Amino acid sequence: MKRTVFALSLLLVCALSYGQTAKSVLDKAAAVVSNKGGITADFGMKGGMGNVSGSIAVKGRKFHANTPMATMWFDGKTLWTYMKKNEEVNVTTPNETQLQKINPYNFINLYKEGYDITMNKNDKSYTVHLTAQKAGKIPELFITIDKSSYHPTQVKMLQGKKWTTFDISNLKALNINDATFQFNSKDFPSAEVIDLR
Repeated sequence: MKRTVFALSLLLVCALSYGQTAKSVLDKAAAVVSNKGGITADFGMKGGMGNVSGSIAVKGRKFHANTPMATMWFDGKTLWTYMKKNEEVNVTTPNETQLQKINPYNFINLYKEGYDITMNKNDKSYTVHLTAQKAGKIPELFITIDKSSYHPTQVKMLQGKKWTTFDISNLKALNINDATFQFNSKDFPSAEVIDLR
């Protein structure tokens, strides 16, 4: 009986320390992404919306993403989306669910509550698996993090019944001006601005 209790206690301690390790890996990756001055990176996205590549700048909750089809600016409250094909700028105030779907770095805010966390590792990287504890969140995410730099190299998220994968490269910490995250109509004089707020 004592052996059984000891074995169960040991398993529980191992499970708890394993969970803390997964969270500490995410904490370190979030610290990299949360660089006070901001970060830039290149990305490739595959999933329900097709395949697209581009670049992104992130500073706190703000981001600026550029792809061959569209450019987005988010200043923490307002999202401007410029569609290059028809020269339209849609202005919205996205909710948290909408932001989760368009910003691959939003995991830095997600994992801290409402998710069960597990982790696998190999020689070069950690793969952290997040599973939502209740509806209303992204139900499942896999985040691959480089072991030496703690740079996230891939974010794979379940949206509806389809997976979207962001491959991330060339991550750099910089000092990014806040104006980077706001649409400037002077730069797009022929664009039609459609306010959907």
